[in-house]
Amino acid sequence: MNYNDYLKEIEERKALGLHPKPIDGADLLSAIIEQIKDLDNEHREASLNFFIYNVLPGTTSAAGVKAKFLKEIILGESIVKEITPAFAFEQLSHMKGGPSVEVLLDLALGTDVEIAKEAAKVLKTQVFLYEADTERLEEAFKAGSAIAKDIIESYAQAEFFTKLPEIDEEIEVVTYIAGVGDISTDLLSPGGDAHSRSDRELHGQCIFEHNKDMQKEVLALKEQHPDKRVMLIAEKGTMGVGSSRMSGVNNVALWTGISSSPYVPFINIAPVIAGTNGIAPIFLTTVGVTGGIGLDLKNWVIQKDADGKTIRDEDGEPVLKEEYSVATGTVLTINTKEKKLYNGDTELKDISAAFTPQKMEFMKAGGSYAVVFGKKLQTFAAKVLGIEVPQVYAASKEVSIEGQGLTAVEKIFNKNAVGTSGATLHAGSYVRAEVNIVGSQDTTGLMTSQELEMMAATVISPIVDGAYQSGCHTASVWDDKSKANIPRLMQFMNDFGLITGRDPKGKYFPMTDVIHKVLNDITVGDWDIIIGGDSHTRMSKGVAFGADSGTVALALATGEASMPIPESVKVTFKGEMKPYMDFRDVVHATQQQMLKQFGGENVFQGRVIEVHIGTLTADQAFTFTDWTAEMKAKASICISEDETLIESLEIAKGRIQIMIDKGMDNEKQVLKGLVEKAETRITELKTGIKPSLRPDADAKYHAEVIIDLDEIAEPMIADPDVNNDDVSKRYTHDTIRPLSYYGGTKKVDLGFVGSCMVHKGDMKILAQMLKNIEAQQGKVEFKAPLVVAPPTYNIVDELKEEGDWEVLQKYSGFEFDDSAPKGLARTKYENMLYLERPGCNLCMGNQEKAEPGDTVMATSTRLFQGRVVKDSGEKKGESLLSSTPVVVLSTILGRTPTMAEYEAAVEGIVLTKFKPSTKQLVR
Repeated sequence: MNYNDYLKEIEERKALGLHPKPIDGADLLSAIIEQIKDLDNEHREASLNFFIYNVLPGTTSAAGVKAKFLKEIILGESIVKEITPAFAFEQLSHMKGGPSVEVLLDLALGTDVEIAKEAAKVLKTQVFLYEADTERLEEAFKAGSAIAKDIIESYAQAEFFTKLPEIDEEIEVVTYIAGVGDISTDLLSPGGDAHSRSDRELHGQCIFEHNKDMQKEVLALKEQHPDKRVMLIAEKGTMGVGSSRMSGVNNVALWTGISSSPYVPFINIAPVIAGTNGIAPIFLTTVGVTGGIGLDLKNWVIQKDADGKTIRDEDGEPVLKEEYSVATGTVLTINTKEKKLYNGDTELKDISAAFTPQKMEFMKAGGSYAVVFGKKLQTFAAKVLGIEVPQVYAASKEVSIEGQGLTAVEKIFNKNAVGTSGATLHAGSYVRAEVNIVGSQDTTGLMTSQELEMMAATVISPIVDGAYQSGCHTASVWDDKSKANIPRLMQFMNDFGLITGRDPKGKYFPMTDVIHKVLNDITVGDWDIIIGGDSHTRMSKGVAFGADSGTVALALATGEASMPIPESVKVTFKGEMKPYMDFRDVVHATQQQMLKQFGGENVFQGRVIEVHIGTLTADQAFTFTDWTAEMKAKASICISEDETLIESLEIAKGRIQIMIDKGMDNEKQVLKGLVEKAETRITELKTGIKPSLRPDADAKYHAEVIIDLDEIAEPMIADPDVNNDDVSKRYTHDTIRPLSYYGGTKKVDLGFVGSCMVHKGDMKILAQMLKNIEAQQGKVEFKAPLVVAPPTYNIVDELKEEGDWEVLQKYSGFEFDDSAPKGLARTKYENMLYLERPGCNLCMGNQEKAEPGDTVMATSTRLFQGRVVKDSGEKKGESLLSSTPVVVLSTILGRTPTMAEYEAAVEGIVLTKFKPSTKQLVR
């Protein structure tokens, strides 16, 4: 972009109420610098402002140009009266590593003593140093450089952290109720606005789903209380359910937080967020990335009788009592020393869980990245000096209980832990752990690439076994936004060292496979830790954590993640499945039976579900682990029989080999290495050298849930319950109803078979059902549209080989064409079958949607308001979630089926072979 184009863009943004877009390109900034040097240039003053206040930091190409020019000013090679050498140093101090650190090292290790001292002062405040930087310092130190010694000694004492101001003892907040009931991250950063996430100011306009009245209310509160922070609250609910959504935290911070730097626009930190039932676990991690505060208010409490039993109303719902009010406009005080919440002098709540030593360090440092990199830098310095690492940061909490066995997640963390005392660690321990597999998806990937630039990372950590960048969330519509964003993302990630769904060189066909399915295949270790930029990063092998774009960036750059070892809930099965039940019904029944067993309390929330699934291969088992995001679990682990794990690994090997054959491997042959790792693991399993991951028989669980398969008599449907009088009960995923509840009369306007919840078996069920219906009725006629999106191209290829794709083609009125992908999102649907391109499609809500006000029956994961379908003026849109057979039959009938209709449609079809394992799945 040249300068005139930039001015044109500025005018276009002004019309939208936006400021100039921050500069990240070298060419534009080079032109701006030339205008600064030309004292008579008409654009000089504006150019100075752009240079000083509007350049993105880190390793952007613009940052490289800016650092070079600042160096010239410091050395006197360029004179700019408005930018003194001292001010140039200040600018460098805000540029977060990469070229700025390189310049500072040049100056610190140069021949001018005074300049070297000033450069050293700035370097002592920096933490984003990489191997190339620390190697330069170490070499200079060994060569006798006093400056290098001084810097390294400062790093050893972690002065970049200790000299930061302490967090305020009292933080005054003014409350704002952002919603009643669970608040999904779609409210804070709607999926439909995913294309703008990397343009932070533009994306900020979508907070509260573009509700301008709510936005004005927040601004009014800020104006009325300029000395206070606005605290966003989910009243009678959990804040941030659904996903990690870094863009959601960024939006909240933009509207209510603190500027991270006067020289970097629209990057705010330290938001304050709260919920009656706290913050969703993965979203709370995201809050920590920005040094924010997340409070569990418990301001509404379930009432108990004298016997300790829950008191219920006439509808059987628990009766809640308001312990204290947090109504919009309430002024509260957070005391960070006492770790308590006050209204005036009245103590309301102990909030110590929000102020652990680690979280307080994040707050002091302005975010978790600075702490992670600071610890690495301190360790490096202490090693060079030959001293023990001084205890500056809070010691990681280690919980070790003698004589107590380990759960599966405890075993995985003990294997992968870094920098511990060597003790056996149990739940509650805070652990730095090495990461094996990392996934980045396309609507958060642009933010991940920005985060990598801002932390000055240029190459993937060698610790990571494999990493994948998907194109699934932008698969259904290849529009102008996608064409502008996705190739740039794929180029960046490919250069960084990831396997990419699209080849920047165009040598292999663009793959839009659903990221979770790809990660499920490339995870070939049952002891692995996986981090992925999506809440549905929940693999059927190893333990996987959905994460925000920043945590993904950190995992890519360092090969590590830091978190407490979570508690686990053990889930086992008894009884036998009826032949007409689908495994999706088991998934929903698990949630329903758990809530029933624990009086409405969700014991899964924030914990690891250790599911003793035993006999299901990775594809089917993923259906369970995938849904655990909706159960509000932090993660899930499948305990598998050895033979089943071997079968899953053989399938994974074959699919990775297909990726290799397509030309997707890189120079480091990452995919080849994963095949070899799978082969090694299979050998270990077959020879008995290392059996599959099992918990210890004497492991301790927060709770144990036994699912009775005999109780599952009919298909189970997750209902958003959109008309519930209690708004806090709407859109929760916890309302699970049997098919008969709808009496075969509920109108269905659209069906969707797709998303990460389905696998090859679902596509085969669909084909067999269509054949069944034609045999029974003479023809297949759809009374509602049916959208079908296979998760991966591998599945399409396998269906073609086995003849099922031909069946689907026969009944379809539309089939995707990769040579001419759709350029516009569909807004109207006909009563027919649509065979869509592999990818997320309707589930993501950022491209395709149902018609407003529709009732959708879907296999997907999300039933949040506006996600799959928006409300119309006459009717609330609703997305009911069910199994593939129920979805298909609902579109044939145009309504929910009766049990008799359902059983007839699935006759002779093997929906699942699941039987609880008869083997001992503990050690």
